[in-house]
Amino acid sequence: MKIIKRENYLRQVKPHFGKNVIKVLTGQRRVGKSYLLKQIMEIFEASDQNTNIIYIDKEKLEFDSIRDYRDLYTYITEKSDKNCSNIVMIDEVQEIEAFEKALRDLNENPAYDIFCTGSNANLLSGELSTFLAGRYVQIQVHSLSYGEFLGFHHLKNSVDSLGKYIKYGGMPYLIHLNLEDEIVFDYLKNIYNSIILKDVVARYNIRNVNFLDRLVLFLADNTGSILSVKNISDFLKSQKVRISVNTVMSYLDFLINAFFIHKVSRYDIAGKKIFEINEKYYFEDLGVRNTIIGFKQKDMGKILENLIYTQLKFKGYDVYVGKQRDMEIDFVAKKHDKTIYIQAAYLLKDKKTIDREFGNLLKLKDNFRKIVVSMDEFAHGNVKGIEHLHILTFLKEFGY
Repeated sequence: MKIIKRENYLRQVKPHFGKNVIKVLTGQRRVGKSYLLKQIMEIFEASDQNTNIIYIDKEKLEFDSIRDYRDLYTYITEKSDKNCSNIVMIDEVQEIEAFEKALRDLNENPAYDIFCTGSNANLLSGELSTFLAGRYVQIQVHSLSYGEFLGFHHLKNSVDSLGKYIKYGGMPYLIHLNLEDEIVFDYLKNIYNSIILKDVVARYNIRNVNFLDRLVLFLADNTGSILSVKNISDFLKSQKVRISVNTVMSYLDFLINAFFIHKVSRYDIAGKKIFEINEKYYFEDLGVRNTIIGFKQKDMGKILENLIYTQLKFKGYDVYVGKQRDMEIDFVAKKHDKTIYIQAAYLLKDKKTIDREFGNLLKLKDNFRKIVVSMDEFAHGNVKGIEHLHILTFLKEFGY
């Protein structure tokens, strides 16, 4: 089977080839981390025939005997070749207990170049991060950007192609399916169940699966809304689901750790500080979000926001919700010394909407770039220096 290269991620990882750091690809299940490992493998095999590849896939039964760091160390050392470089590749490394102990020891030996993937954000946090401090580089892999989606499906950049992407999302395996509702959403439902059962329910020993499903449904219905843990808890109580604020907080963390949703904090533009409460939540993949709640035209404003967020993350921006006094900016995107302010509006259908979206940006007195993104057919030009971009124009800049 032909593997389509994802150059954005290969560019990020290539500078670390042969370096004394563990390369860790993280991201939601089924976004293509395994295939990236195979692309990296192909690069090594093409550039150096004298290379020994040691590949471990913890999703396959043949590697079931590798349970902990001792098993991992023994397997790798037994498969090693002293006469050449050993490229170690471990898929879903979090399934191996205390794996970091083996990797730290192996990483001290220049004969090993180590790559691994993981589907949990806690993979390199807390004590583990301290244990491997300075010894790893982390690259987060996302579902396909819009530009990647066009390339994978051999589509031209058009409103029709955008409609397919918005509806079905960017899970890479979709290239093997006909883009039809029944077929795609059946596949995406299986992905949803796999993520929830393997990466949330089983990992955190959750008993109240019904509440978890209701929470996910609530998040899908409120994509892009400012939420607090308390108002989520209060809403669920109104639906006769009694759950504590602490439990809601924990379940949200579990979903975030599985890269299923992303929490976007509010940023005080004037004070340049992050607020600790009231965030927005967006989904890693729009198709998975739509299979939970259904694809509805009335949700296009929410979907547009989610789309803009994921494209900004794909391009490496840190993203926040902007707050200045009583004014909200949908996105404050930061990368290095660059800052961009973005307002998202499905359609600028009346003067009130136009005044609100452009007016909020006009009140910001710095010289950073300011953009209103909409799906209006004739979106172009600017208003007093504020750019007005059609979503396709925005994606061409931020999604390729």
